[in-house]
Amino acid sequence: MHSIWEQRSFGQPAQLAVVGAGIVGLWSAVHARRRWPEARVVVVERAPHPAGASVRNAGFACFGSPSELLADLEAEGADATLARVAERWQGLLEMRRELGDAHIGFEPHGGHEVYAADDPLYTRVVEGFDRLNDLLTPITGAGTFHWMPDGADRFGLATGTRVVRTDREGAVDSGRLMQALLQLARMHGVEFRWQYPVLRLEPGHKGVDLVPAHGPALRAHQVLVATNGYVRQLLPEVDVRPARGQVLLTAPIPGLRLRGCFHAHEGYYYFRDLDGAVLLGGARHLDKAGEATWAHGRNPRLQAALEDFLHLHIVPGQRPAIAHRWSGIMGFREQGKVPLVARIAPGVVAAVGLSGMGVAIGIRVARQAVELLE
Repeated sequence: MHSIWEQRSFGQPAQLAVVGAGIVGLWSAVHARRRWPEARVVVVERAPHPAGASVRNAGFACFGSPSELLADLEAEGADATLARVAERWQGLLEMRRELGDAHIGFEPHGGHEVYAADDPLYTRVVEGFDRLNDLLTPITGAGTFHWMPDGADRFGLATGTRVVRTDREGAVDSGRLMQALLQLARMHGVEFRWQYPVLRLEPGHKGVDLVPAHGPALRAHQVLVATNGYVRQLLPEVDVRPARGQVLLTAPIPGLRLRGCFHAHEGYYYFRDLDGAVLLGGARHLDKAGEATWAHGRNPRLQAALEDFLHLHIVPGQRPAIAHRWSGIMGFREQGKVPLVARIAPGVVAAVGLSGMGVAIGIRVARQAVELLE
């Protein structure tokens, strides 16, 4: 039995309920409140705090490595590839302006891609390097990527490693980024319901009921689903599959020279320095089927591959202790890398399938989703 105060203040339907308190969910709530300042906007999250890929990533503020972009050019053509790069680049700039570099822990140490001395990928990048830079000039400026002849020595990488760099990327503290975004949402009057796992959506003539695992349902006139890799748990018809990413963090390594964000093997390996240690993730290409799961946990084969990569390429000759391991669930479209932003049912919009690029494009994907709301 609820009091009249509970009914008036907390029991009324929301104009908009956002499912998922990650990057896209929070930006969606902010955009909605800016568009409709009087609307009641409620964000619901299954965990006691943002707990999806938004806080389980490596903290890269990136728009794509040369090998990835060249592969996209070959597979999809220049128009689609460059449009996607422009979205990522503009999204990064917009996010940094909105939240402030200091508040998100932005480190302007650059982005890099590395190639072993005998890596065939290196040859392909060399062949397409000038064309790639020319195509990127209208988006990110002239000379977006350049070679670092002393890169292996500067960063302490394996002898013979080739390194290409862009000054336009950097690292962020994903926890601080989410704290800043939460603060912005609260400043805009967004309400939150934590530990509210939604089991299903029930559309009706008065709106959509969000039915939780326990307690009363929340009714909203419209619902925006921003659960990314978990979206099929609510909307099984959506063509977004989960993709678990394995991550590890070493103990601090004395004399570590690594600085900045690094990619390898078309982005399937990624690493950076963090407080004198190495944060390393990826290797999903070695077991894509096994990593298409919603379950957090370790894949021993991939963890071993990450440790081998660490030992052979990042800190050659060393086997530093592993201080921490975790995993995050990303969302990938069945077809291509364009996020799904669409009306799925009456009163229900989805903004999911960000392909590991939520930091860069989350703010813009959220805006597109809010524009679909009535």
